[in-house]
Amino acid sequence: MSREELFASRVYRWAAIYGIPVLALSYFQPVPDPWHLPYLSFVGTALVFQGVFLVIARDPRRFKPLMPVTLFEKLCFGVPAIAFSLRGQAEAITAVFGAIDLMLMVLFFIAWRKMVRSAA
Repeated sequence: MSREELFASRVYRWAAIYGIPVLALSYFQPVPDPWHLPYLSFVGTALVFQGVFLVIARDPRRFKPLMPVTLFEKLCFGVPAIAFSLRGQAEAITAVFGAIDLMLMVLFFIAWRKMVRSAA
């Protein structure tokens, strides 16, 4: 495995190792009413993406075309989490998790660019 592949593999593996327990804990919080179903659907979709991260981690060269999609997965939570927190519509801890997602998005971008450059 090249250095670029090793970097990408580690980034995606650690993202999944972080994401699986953090997201899974959401299922153990009390859901006060059925209007929270979209939230649980989001959590489920995000958990599925943790599986995608693990697949990419196993063979980054083969799954390089999926890497740009993972950038958007991180962006979809990171930006709204910070925006809602700044407006006082979400707890400050939400912004922390949003910032972590944006940091992971940057690492995903770096991993993807390294893979693209190594293929050239």
